[in-house]
Amino acid sequence: MDYKPYRDLPPLAGIASFDSAARPGLSVEQCVNRLKRIHWALRRLHEIFIHRLVSEPVYELKMGFSLHSHYCAEHAAVLRARVAEMREPPLGLDHAPDAALEVFFDEILAAPDTAALLTGIYAHAVPRLLAALKKYVADTNPLVDHPSLRVCRFAAIEVQEMADYGARCIAQLVSAEDQTRLAAWSGLLQKLLAHSGSLDGSAERTEGLPGRNFSASSYQFDPVPKRDERFQDPYNMGVHAEVFLYDPAQPVAAKPLMLFYKRLREIDVPEVIASIIAETKGKSWAYKVDLTRQLWDEARHAMIGEVGFVQAGIDWRDFVRINFTWSLALNSQLQPLERHAVLFFIEQGLMPKTGKRFEWEVGLASGDAFAALAQDFDWADEVLHARIGRDWYVKEMGDAKKATAYGDECWSRVLIDWDKYRLDGLTAHTNWWQPLYSEWCRVHGKTPDAKVLAYETNYSAKRADLRELSGSA
Repeated sequence: MDYKPYRDLPPLAGIASFDSAARPGLSVEQCVNRLKRIHWALRRLHEIFIHRLVSEPVYELKMGFSLHSHYCAEHAAVLRARVAEMREPPLGLDHAPDAALEVFFDEILAAPDTAALLTGIYAHAVPRLLAALKKYVADTNPLVDHPSLRVCRFAAIEVQEMADYGARCIAQLVSAEDQTRLAAWSGLLQKLLAHSGSLDGSAERTEGLPGRNFSASSYQFDPVPKRDERFQDPYNMGVHAEVFLYDPAQPVAAKPLMLFYKRLREIDVPEVIASIIAETKGKSWAYKVDLTRQLWDEARHAMIGEVGFVQAGIDWRDFVRINFTWSLALNSQLQPLERHAVLFFIEQGLMPKTGKRFEWEVGLASGDAFAALAQDFDWADEVLHARIGRDWYVKEMGDAKKATAYGDECWSRVLIDWDKYRLDGLTAHTNWWQPLYSEWCRVHGKTPDAKVLAYETNYSAKRADLRELSGSA
């Protein structure tokens, strides 16, 4: 039949030709079965990124895991909603759709080191997920199943980004010796997927469920934060950024350096939020989506600090001492709800005029365009985080007054022992501010201000403020 659209306009809203729209494609049942498995893969990858973020020492991987957990949480939420639209209530979405697929992800979660973890995630799971999304787009009818096609097509864009990132990480961090050592395990992962009929279940299944390797023993979440060798002196609490920022006698031109330090120091907030998500049971997926968004925002803040130093001409690794005492204390001394309470309590303190607005005003007044932009968005993010706290933590506590009081009480029990760290030989709490400021002056051809050089930033002189100002959020 010679059927042509009116005046040769794009047919079918431009999404398909008549030939492609007329082909059979997948049935609703077939679509639901595939989408459920893709959803499960995203859900398990989210779990792996969250559980392994805290104890992963490499900073760039912490940041990558933060972003990829956010992607997985968001796309899993959209897929849950789509499945519910297809004559299929979202039953079974919280259970593994296949035993071999479950073992596949268990093995990656239990990977014993960074090389194995990267191999499992980015050489096996993410490429198979990307292939499943692309195959779904190719197999489904583009007209009758356009809502699902759109969901998968958008997800594939960010999963491709994950795959590209992971390939570069593997090239740099997984050696030939690692690949040889992990060859048998990689073979096991391939066998598990073959037994499950590929990640999406569309392939023929092989017989015989392979046995477990790394996951033979029960996996245990490690809440203790780890840092790589660039983070020298991680117990050092010798610089009191907030006191310097709030001192009107100090020149505002030098204050962006302290803002960048505060932002980079926020590397420990994702470590705390990840521990909250990992150890909090019985919450809805919407809870995980919101908390993971906050986690990613805090990771962005850390990278904003990193960029701040780079654009200022400073290699922070040579001068700045980023401590992890906040996340270490919260993750090791408090229960998950108590950590959330402390996070909410600190965030509420950032909302008044003396909080995030003040930091934005400092950025503007300093003349540093990046500092002003960074603090503008940092302020906006924290407003969102306060709302997330109200939606989840405050509702669980009953009311805002009770929630704030509980956060205050939990924070008061946290021991960040400045003296013990020094007496145990973990740090001398050296004051790294003057060398940093002097280097910034040298780079920019400025004469150091005597007030800044003479400024005493050591916590030992200001112990009364330690509890109030040692947080990072």
